[in-house]
Amino acid sequence: MDNIRVDCAVSRVSSTPAANKLINELRENHGALMFHQSGGCCDGRAPMCYCEGELLIGNSDIEVGEVNGVKFYMSEGQFCFWEYTHLILDVVKGFGGQFSLQNGTGSRFFTRARLYSDAERAYLDKNSIHHCCVA
Repeated sequence: MDNIRVDCAVSRVSSTPAANKLINELRENHGALMFHQSGGCCDGRAPMCYCEGELLIGNSDIEVGEVNGVKFYMSEGQFCFWEYTHLILDVVKGFGGQFSLQNGTGSRFFTRARLYSDAERAYLDKNSIHHCCVA
């Protein structure tokens, strides 16, 4: 059993300094941003970066959290596969998703993950996720 105490909110998603740098560059060029973790269609399981509001968020989407001031979403079905892991938004060399704003920069966003500790999991079990609703 895990003996770590969790005294503050446990996040479901965080970002590396490299991801924050690219986010800042994209925000400077495009304004407010949003992320959606792809479910595996055209761009695999890549986190996609859009101008805020460019991708319509619906009833089946989850607001996972925020990275560097940018909301991070995924579909509820996709969340079922990721809910026991902390997502870490990172950057690697390569081409971004076809529709993602970082395409053409020589870098792409990449999602890494780690399992939650028992204490983190217990905290998250008591603090529900935010389901997005369409008015």
